[in-house]
Amino acid sequence: MAQEGAKVAVLDLSAEAGQDTVMAVRDVGQEAIAIACDVSSAKQVGAAFEEVANHFGRIDILVNNAGLLRDNLLFKMSEDDWDKVLDVHLKGSFLCTQAVQQYMVEQEYGRIIMTSSIVALGNKGQVNYSAAKAGLQAMARTLALELGRFNVTVNAVAPGWIETEMTKEAAERVGITMEDMKERFAKNIPLRRFGRPEDVANVVAFLCSDEASYISGETIYVAGGPSSSVI
Repeated sequence: MAQEGAKVAVLDLSAEAGQDTVMAVRDVGQEAIAIACDVSSAKQVGAAFEEVANHFGRIDILVNNAGLLRDNLLFKMSEDDWDKVLDVHLKGSFLCTQAVQQYMVEQEYGRIIMTSSIVALGNKGQVNYSAAKAGLQAMARTLALELGRFNVTVNAVAPGWIETEMTKEAAERVGITMEDMKERFAKNIPLRRFGRPEDVANVVAFLCSDEASYISGETIYVAGGPSSSVI
């Protein structure tokens, strides 16, 4: 987003956790700030976006990208595992979107992106994550209907296997290395490789651009092949 000219506000549980991203944005010549925010807290979300609006003067783009994993089979999954994943992914995206829509409606312009996943199609041991990611696709479709009259588009990106820290942590939890995981799963990906974060970021940047101004309510899978072939 910074490479495309955006000023960036980074929200994380602590401002310190966002500093690496802030520095990366500044390295390409754009302005960035980090703000502490638990996206599952309506009070914190409201305060965070008020700070963003006050700092930059407006809010044009929201990328809902907060996430975590609490994987387990249904009979082993605790209520806390369910609540935490739904609170961060689904409720957090709802609260952040609700907070920014007031600015976007007033200025009659906005771009909102939900981060879904191929796991929205279902995956063993991830009933909480699958439910949250499927919910985000439904949220994008519904809010596209509600906000379209205000020139606000709402879309979702659904990554497949992407080489990230969260994926690495998932591999370690089941006792394998990231390289082992890539070798095991890449054979089912038509492009025969894991995705890179920039593969997803490029799609997000496109959906936020003027070139995508007539796309709304859609989910784009970024999975190296047809989504049904990757899981």
